[in-house]
Amino acid sequence: MRLGGNLISLWMRHLPVKKCHPTKLISGLLCVCLCAMVYLGYKASYPYAGTGVIQTRTEPPVPSIRCHVNKTYVPRGRAKSPRMGVPRSAVDHKTDDRLRIDNQILVLVETQYSQLGQDIVAVLEANKMKFKMEAASKTLPYLTYMDKGRYGVIIFENLEAYVNMDMWNRQLLDKYCREYKVGMIIFSKSREDSLLSAKVQGFPLYINSQLQLRDFEMNPYSQVLRVTRAGEVWSGTLPGDDWTVFIANHSTYESVAVARLNGHQGNDPDHDPDGDHGPKSKDYYMNSATQTTVIHDMGKFDGVKRILFGNGFKFWLNRLLFLDSISFLSHGKVSIPLERYILVDVDDIFVGKPGIRMKAHDVNAMVSAQRSWRQYVDNFHFNLGFSGRYFHHGHPDEDEGDTQLLDKKDEFWWFPHVWRHTQPHKVDNTTRLQHDMEKNYDFAKKNGIAVNGQYAVAPHHSGVYPVHDPLFEAWKSVWKVKVTSTEEYPHLKPPRKRRGFVYRGIKVLPRQTCGLFTHTLFIDRYPGGRARLEANIRGGALFQSILYNPINIFMTHMPNFANDRLALYTFESVFKFVQCWTNLEMKSVPPIQLSDLYFNMYPEEKNPIWQDPCNDKRHLAIWSVNKTCDRLPRFLVIGPQKTGTTALYTFLAMHPAIYSNYPSRQTFEEVQFFSGNNYLKGLDWYMSFFPLPSNASSEFLFEKSATYFDKRHVPERAAALLPKARLITILISPAKRAYSWYQHIRAHKDPTAMKYTFYEVITAGSDAERSLQALSRRCLIPGLYAQHLDKWLSHYKAKQLLVLDGELLKINPMAVMNRVQKFLLIQPYFDYSKKLRYDRKKGFYCQVTNNDHTKCLGRSKGQ
Repeated sequence: MRLGGNLISLWMRHLPVKKCHPTKLISGLLCVCLCAMVYLGYKASYPYAGTGVIQTRTEPPVPSIRCHVNKTYVPRGRAKSPRMGVPRSAVDHKTDDRLRIDNQILVLVETQYSQLGQDIVAVLEANKMKFKMEAASKTLPYLTYMDKGRYGVIIFENLEAYVNMDMWNRQLLDKYCREYKVGMIIFSKSREDSLLSAKVQGFPLYINSQLQLRDFEMNPYSQVLRVTRAGEVWSGTLPGDDWTVFIANHSTYESVAVARLNGHQGNDPDHDPDGDHGPKSKDYYMNSATQTTVIHDMGKFDGVKRILFGNGFKFWLNRLLFLDSISFLSHGKVSIPLERYILVDVDDIFVGKPGIRMKAHDVNAMVSAQRSWRQYVDNFHFNLGFSGRYFHHGHPDEDEGDTQLLDKKDEFWWFPHVWRHTQPHKVDNTTRLQHDMEKNYDFAKKNGIAVNGQYAVAPHHSGVYPVHDPLFEAWKSVWKVKVTSTEEYPHLKPPRKRRGFVYRGIKVLPRQTCGLFTHTLFIDRYPGGRARLEANIRGGALFQSILYNPINIFMTHMPNFANDRLALYTFESVFKFVQCWTNLEMKSVPPIQLSDLYFNMYPEEKNPIWQDPCNDKRHLAIWSVNKTCDRLPRFLVIGPQKTGTTALYTFLAMHPAIYSNYPSRQTFEEVQFFSGNNYLKGLDWYMSFFPLPSNASSEFLFEKSATYFDKRHVPERAAALLPKARLITILISPAKRAYSWYQHIRAHKDPTAMKYTFYEVITAGSDAERSLQALSRRCLIPGLYAQHLDKWLSHYKAKQLLVLDGELLKINPMAVMNRVQKFLLIQPYFDYSKKLRYDRKKGFYCQVTNNDHTKCLGRSKGQ
């Protein structure tokens, strides 16, 4: 408001106020205020427009990362890394031994909520490693199944918990590790009340605690290292003053990583914080001048291999060593690949406010960087996304930048957005979306931009997840799209849980952020300061994204390549950092190949998991306003089949406040969404079966699908979409249920049921014909009630589940339905005694119609 105030002050000094009419004075003041508001609004919309406001750029920042990778010493007996010209198998931890272990990890924590325990789980989740977390208590989980070990690695959050186990459990655990060749990772946690120096009970090992350290480096002689590259020294003070170091008194121990006491340089001639003095002797890594922070117990003392960490994950290098330890101790069964595929998308290459867009020299810098980076990332190309409507919409020198992009178009890969950068979820008309895309297609053809990449990205990830069907239809029609990417599935945060899926033949890959956004233009204005950006690069979130994800699609924006060119600075820095500290090999391939690689690695992710958009503000913001969560059911009748579910469905539909789904042509009153291929048709398809309630708070939508009860994926799918729903199951004797199913399919002339007696069906063995085995399973498996209910209760709370007695429903349905009403907390109360009547001829209760007649189910129903 300073500008507006100065104008008013100047005007008032020269205005003959005494001669001015009050009305004119007020009008003049309003005019001046309006002008000031317009000016300030313009400044807010175009913060770098106009002279004197654009930040003057001298030179863009230059990456300062320097490593000594070419000077790294690899001693005899220690395999070189792939980048040093030795085959990758040389740094794998695979063994020729016949192992009888699963590739699952057992994590034993103090409590489910301890910080280090959560950090361990986060790393395992980020690397998609199978694990089971248990509290370290008096009872161990089952370690074996028949003659096979359930776990390939065992992790203890706390060394004290391990050494203080009761004798029986300790002997059992150590015996398991020896017999199945399973190793342990153990963290030593410093506490305020910890002894500063102590012997580890039962081991020839001492620990010193509560230390502050500096100058961290890896032992290149260690066989544990795989992803981690030795030879560098992390100079300076390490985070935290609670480090534990290990002092060994036995040949079974070997250092994996060492550091030095903070403030102590010592007189060791091998000490070299800058890493410039060449290779160090093997004795250096176990002498008194260095402090061992990660130590390898090779099993010579008691036959069990262990790796002990003197700190958690506050220090980034411990994350690398943790992954290497898992690989080493599991004999390579639980290892991350060494290849990393990198794709850097530049969204909205022509979209940006005047004053912050790219100029010709910025484009040239992109081309130069792209060529230079191929020494770090094989075949690297920037992937440019375009909305042609905004071509040449900047200042003249910025329009020259647009022209230069087209002149250099063959240097880059390209992918389309939409013509006007429209958010697709706001357009329910497929034809309109197609028309918008066709304009972008024509722009590309006119300017010679390659249009055969079959990859596209929606503005703001709109319409990808939650899925907007018109977008997928338009993409396939205009661009023949086969691949897209989003950061929204299943949620934006935490990034480690992002996944891919396939919908309508289009592969959706997870997208990663890199710490750069449309507003991050200058390094001295970076949110949190330059130090925060550097931390992101040097072992932080960006580095960890490359470490944890074999396939990375990074999202950047056009302004990140103009102004201070922060994208060029950031990615060159992190590529150098990865090369310095890891043995990862980075390369780039087009999106189509990326999608094939991704789903070959993670085929289990092809089928999506639909979730309630209303439970995520970001999802709700990119979901069509014409859709509503009120069309999702509030409770489910989950079966099983032949227990009375159809009768229950009929009685529920009699209630004036309860509404069932519309019938299906194929499966009649059952939608069968969660239990079969209907699930792949998407959320829109499912919601189309439900009416829009006039009052969502008092009206109850429900569906009954008896196939839900025993199908493997149904509890997870239902809980993802309907986490607050209530569940109703109705049970009868498993024997009666099996016989009822047998009679049911005999009534439908099933050839196998017609050929075999019920006894022959339920006693069929593994040598029986396949059709007989299949029929036997359908008779018997749904009757394993406890097993199936346990799966449901792993996703829903017990208070959300109501178990009904099917026999009681037959003889006293009024009492059962009153219990259902109470469970659903439904109003108004409905008196079923006035609407149900026992039919002597049928032998069960039937619905009373308006003309006082009864309407009964068929002979095979309701009994």
